[in-house]
Amino acid sequence: MSQATPPVRSSLFVILLCFLTLVADGYDLIVYGTTVPHLLNEPGWHLSPAGAGMIGSWTLVGLMVGLAAAGPLTDSIGRRRLLMAGVLWFSVGSIVCALATSPTFLGAARFVTGIGMGGVVPSAVALSVEYAPKSRRQLYNALTLTGYSVGGIVSALLAIALLHEHGWRTLYALGAFYALILPVMYFFLPESVDFLVDRGRLDEARKLATRYSLDFDQILRDKHAQRAPLDGVRAKSGYQLVLSREFRATALLLAFMTFCVQLIIYGLNAWLPQLMRSAGYPLGSSLQFLLVMQLGAVVGMLGGAWLADRLGSRHVMLPFLVIGGLSLIALSQKLDFAWLMLAVFGAGLGSIGTSSLIYGYIAAHFPAACRGSALGGAQAIGRFGSILGPMIGGWIVGSNLGLHWNFYAFAIPAVIAATIVPLIPKAQ
Repeated sequence: MSQATPPVRSSLFVILLCFLTLVADGYDLIVYGTTVPHLLNEPGWHLSPAGAGMIGSWTLVGLMVGLAAAGPLTDSIGRRRLLMAGVLWFSVGSIVCALATSPTFLGAARFVTGIGMGGVVPSAVALSVEYAPKSRRQLYNALTLTGYSVGGIVSALLAIALLHEHGWRTLYALGAFYALILPVMYFFLPESVDFLVDRGRLDEARKLATRYSLDFDQILRDKHAQRAPLDGVRAKSGYQLVLSREFRATALLLAFMTFCVQLIIYGLNAWLPQLMRSAGYPLGSSLQFLLVMQLGAVVGMLGGAWLADRLGSRHVMLPFLVIGGLSLIALSQKLDFAWLMLAVFGAGLGSIGTSSLIYGYIAAHFPAACRGSALGGAQAIGRFGSILGPMIGGWIVGSNLGLHWNFYAFAIPAVIAATIVPLIPKAQ
């Protein structure tokens, strides 16, 4: 009797699970920015703007730790295990944040939660690219990374609906529902075919490739082509391969670009509602600005990916960064409401949209043996920018430099990142 052939599944099913993981990730990262105005007024906490910025930065320190550790882990133990561990980690961490009794407690809880959040991004991006058709890698990567902005949209909508009546703790407690995705992931999320091939588990890899309609012979040919010019370094993997002569310069340039972009993203995520309140807008309108920024990010991710698959990521990153920088400069001016919303939209498109392009470029440029490490390492170094972003925002708000500098501080990194783009080599 012949063995029954397992039913064929679409690779979009893998993308959906990775997307849902990053929805949770985006919600947890952006929820802090929606709660800052209430945290500043929490009875007995006496939290200053600089202190609130420090809590936001501690979250990102944890994220950096998680990213640095997750890169080599996803290359050594696999994408699937690390994704599930990360989801469980920050589900529990969200409950702990809801129980915080002081700024120190909340800062520590956000730091620990950030470790789990950092653990999922390299695995999700690597898995998405590895299950994507070669001509749609940027698009599939963008579909996954839109989960981050969708999570931010959910966070902003829930804050508008619940924050005033139910308080900031409710928004963190809702993060416990992240864990509901774990049973689905356990039974249905496959391991990376590329990872299995690198580990010599060819029979298992072939079965998965057949089930998800991947060209297994082409995967093997690509592996052989990657090894051919680099026989001297191919025995290396993880960070050793990333820092080899072949990839070192590219990795450092991309890491510095990530630094600039992350400074913008996390500075705005933490402080945009408060900055707009300082400009005279009520809290409800300020949360709407955060929502519009996430909508701009979704358009930037999907539209940028569509263009990148046709023109190349380098040709799309530069105009996106210019749009982001000009939008931030425009926000420093007194604009009509429609133009103001357009500028906020452009800030999301140029910052978060560009970050998606960077991650997709890394995943396409580096081989599977170090893909997770390249993603995790570049993002971990880039997280220094995400740590500085909330701190800079808190310092500017507390120093009364004026509305203009609230946005100039985030426009400058966009200009710097744009100057780096021409120096990045073309993806292989």
